[in-house]
Amino acid sequence: MKKALITGITGQDGSYLAEQLLDKGYEVHGIIRRSSTSHLDRIKGIYKGSHNLHLHYGDLSDSNSLNGIVKNVQPDECYNLAAQSDVRISFDKPEYTADITGLGVLRMLEAIRFFKPDCRFYQASSSELFGVAYETPQNEKTRMHPRSPYGVAKLFGYTTTVNYRESYGIHASNGILYNHEGERRGENFLTRKVSKAAAAIKLGKQDNLYLGNMYAKRDWGYAPDFCNAMFKMLQQDAPDDYVIATGETHTIKEFVNRAFACVDIPLQWEGEGEKEFAFDVNKGKPLVFIDPQYYRPAEVNLLMGDYSKAKKVLNWEPTVTFDKLVEIMVENDLQLLQNK
Repeated sequence: MKKALITGITGQDGSYLAEQLLDKGYEVHGIIRRSSTSHLDRIKGIYKGSHNLHLHYGDLSDSNSLNGIVKNVQPDECYNLAAQSDVRISFDKPEYTADITGLGVLRMLEAIRFFKPDCRFYQASSSELFGVAYETPQNEKTRMHPRSPYGVAKLFGYTTTVNYRESYGIHASNGILYNHEGERRGENFLTRKVSKAAAAIKLGKQDNLYLGNMYAKRDWGYAPDFCNAMFKMLQQDAPDDYVIATGETHTIKEFVNRAFACVDIPLQWEGEGEKEFAFDVNKGKPLVFIDPQYYRPAEVNLLMGDYSKAKKVLNWEPTVTFDKLVEIMVENDLQLLQNK
């Protein structure tokens, strides 16, 4: 039985990946931070139902805890998914973001180098590496120019992963994942904020939704699809770096319109800039407003990935369309809110 170690196992990607690995017959070990409140909601179902899932207290800021876990578990594969992953918050907490999202990768690779050098390592890199898009779509050779402390920290992690592959022969791969969402997306993330608001407004449990830049374009995919790509990377004979995306781009406004359409609330937009707003066509009621507090100091305007390398080498392709993704998220939030 193969052993896999997942940092960030309680997050969206970590929970989906843990389920997939357990289904493949893996013994799965997850690292969780010590907290006075439980953060196990996403994995409580599989945690209670599987004898092959084990949790360990640790933190990417604490090399001693990582060393001990790797030494004791002796994993065959390690998936580093933990990070301070909120781009907007990274501007408010740049040092913390650098420590966890950047240096955390170095600490994890050092633990592997000293205590399990034949462990295969996956680093969760991000499309935010590209920031200023020098070409569209972006691929593995596109120049990187991050536009946030989060992106800068991810660039450190990306480059560190390449360095340990080249310097120490570790089977270390980067997955440059574009935006990927799902039912388990955290409520502090834009897409989940929108899907939950559409459902809540439909049910009369919320009046308005406040957002920032409506014209940023993103390449959105379905998280379980992307987790499958992570697994495929570590099954290759040789480590490498891959863009994982859908090859399509949509504005945030498109996401909002689609989410409200899923609950039969057609939107019409009026105004410009900070005074732009959307109202319910059927009821003439204003619903969505622009709030400058949600603007980033430096915006990333366009991200779209070219996943042709992953398609060729990994035999991977996305299976869920943009419209279906939004529908999945809104329907899930409707069910959750109706059950409260």
